[in-house]
Amino acid sequence: MSAPDGSPVGAERSIGQLFATATADMSALVHDEIALAKAQLRQDVKRGATSGGAFTAAGVLLLFSLPMLNFALAYGIRTWSGWNLALCFLLSFAANVLIAVVLALIGVTFAKKAKKGRGPQKVAASVKETAGVLQKAKPHPRPALPADRAPHAIEAVARSSS
Repeated sequence: MSAPDGSPVGAERSIGQLFATATADMSALVHDEIALAKAQLRQDVKRGATSGGAFTAAGVLLLFSLPMLNFALAYGIRTWSGWNLALCFLLSFAANVLIAVVLALIGVTFAKKAKKGRGPQKVAASVKETAGVLQKAKPHPRPALPADRAPHAIEAVARSSS
């Protein structure tokens, strides 16, 4: 059995090898996290598009059914009150205008709330805070090696270009 870098398990590895392995593992972790975020974003966009399409179809269907509702309302008012048919259609139109005004006020209220939202700024601040914490991180102090175990030479560590 061997370690990911090919050395036998339990074998002493140099600091450079350990650092290279840790760097490669960290790089792989970051790449995997980015891939996961992309996959989740793709899935959310797909669900959002499907939802938007369904709401659009429902809105179009409702829009095309509104004239039938207006006719039914106008003829219903005429049947109930016996008024002139033109006046009944005007009342039906006035009801539609009233509903449109109420919906526009609701839309304005939600637009103001959405404008005040700070979702992406919160995420960006969180990322900056995490980066700041990681930059300030210091390694744990290591005890000094006894004189009989001091390294005789410092070996060179090659950097990977990948």
